[in-house]
Amino acid sequence: QVQPVESGGGLVQAGGSLSVSCGASGRSFSAYGAGWFRQAPGKEREFVASISLSGRITEYADSVKGRFTISRNSIKNTMNLQMNSLKPEDTAVYYCALGRFLQTAIRPSSYEYWGRGTQVTVSS
Repeated sequence: QVQPVESGGGLVQAGGSLSVSCGASGRSFSAYGAGWFRQAPGKEREFVASISLSGRITEYADSVKGRFTISRNSIKNTMNLQMNSLKPEDTAVYYCALGRFLQTAIRPSSYEYWGRGTQVTVSS
């Protein structure tokens, strides 16, 4: 059993940058593929980015491609999402998720473990 825990997030102006991180208690983080999802008020949870077990393969939603960067640190047992050129439409609760896949995954059903989320708010 593993429990992802997000940190970071907060309030930033449009065009600014923010970073959110994910750690995990229990089993080693490095045993899972990982990803970030987000959910804005009144909308469904959507895929943001995913990273492979090895950390060498990444995948992004078209809406964040070129602005967000996902990375993982196997030694520190953490995952990070660096968000640049933020837009008001990026405002959402961001969730860290872990799953038993080798490459990347965009469907929520591919993930077994979810964090409780961290709020990211981008003001215009």
